[in-house]
Amino acid sequence: MAVTGVGLVSAGGVGAEPTWGAVCAAVGRAERALELADEPVDLVCRVGGFDADALLGRRLARRMDRPAQLGVVAAREAVEVSGLAPGGVAAHRFGVVMGAGGTGVADVADAHERWRAGRAATISPMGLARSLPSACAAEIALDRGAAGPGFATSAGCASGLIAVGTAMELLRSGAVDVMLAGGADCLLHPVTLAALGQMGVLARRAARPDAAVRPFDVARDGFVASEGAGVLVLETAAHARARGARVLAWLAGYGAAGDAHHIAAVHPEGRGGEQAARTALADAGWAARDVEHVNAHGSATEAGDRAEARWLTRLLPHRPPVTAAKAVLGYAGAASGATEAALTVLTVARRLVPPTANHEQQEPGMDLDVVTGGPRGVRLRKALCVSTAPGGQNSVLAVAAD
Repeated sequence: MAVTGVGLVSAGGVGAEPTWGAVCAAVGRAERALELADEPVDLVCRVGGFDADALLGRRLARRMDRPAQLGVVAAREAVEVSGLAPGGVAAHRFGVVMGAGGTGVADVADAHERWRAGRAATISPMGLARSLPSACAAEIALDRGAAGPGFATSAGCASGLIAVGTAMELLRSGAVDVMLAGGADCLLHPVTLAALGQMGVLARRAARPDAAVRPFDVARDGFVASEGAGVLVLETAAHARARGARVLAWLAGYGAAGDAHHIAAVHPEGRGGEQAARTALADAGWAARDVEHVNAHGSATEAGDRAEARWLTRLLPHRPPVTAAKAVLGYAGAASGATEAALTVLTVARRLVPPTANHEQQEPGMDLDVVTGGPRGVRLRKALCVSTAPGGQNSVLAVAAD
């Protein structure tokens, strides 16, 4: 499937180019949140300079929750980059699939507080609708006039990449010609942060916020929660060629697999991740040795990175260059996989692998070629993007240069 547009909203900035520039600069975007000063962990990654009222209009912005706001802005950029004109595809053959981490916490928490206080009549009539996992996909469909299949995929932090894979299958089925696919999420509500803290997955030891997230490093101790959105415009080859679209890259294959191991912990040997990658390779018709780059999940958790490194080493002993964007952008839940898919598209299009920030010394026993210091120019044509989630949800996308 052809990728003709990408849109990003991240801690690196509003837009694909600011985000790309941030990951290439390799400076973490974590900051200390004053409102969390009394909490065990006070680090977050925010989307700076995001003015929803200015970008969407006050009325529309007020109708949406934060993930939908981020998602619609990313979708608008992706469509603009693609050059897809209004009416350029039949509405019923134009669909949207967006990854969502789950029900919107902010609206549910607000409604619960109002109910507990005896003020149920003040609960927003839009609160339930905008808290649904499918709300972002619905808002994008309304904004873009997409009347084809429209829904959410929800599998924790793998949701965004699973949405892209699902959109590929819809295109292959012949049911649609164009899909907007990606993910949007915000993990910055105090309840979400408290729960992540209780899981023991948040970075705590960093002396400097920008150095908090250290994927595959011996000193890693977790991630920083974030927010964001990533959207790709996907088209059948025939549709893209018929309208003379510029193709950024091709989605060549997709695979998904479960660990069937634990509701929260990853399998220590990364069996599900490896199986998902093997499925993606088979779908693309590639051999493992064909892979020239990996955009890793790289959560910077002790167990997660160790498991991922193990299966990558088993599957790819030729050591293709690896990068992990969460070191800069933080962990944006359902948005991360989609954001990293978009970054993988830009990587193969530009033949440039962004570095992994804060990586100084690889854990003994790991044998990955982690790109550090600065972007690495590579003559690559085939790359994998990896995303995993609690419960053992693993998804892998095979991306090829045009």
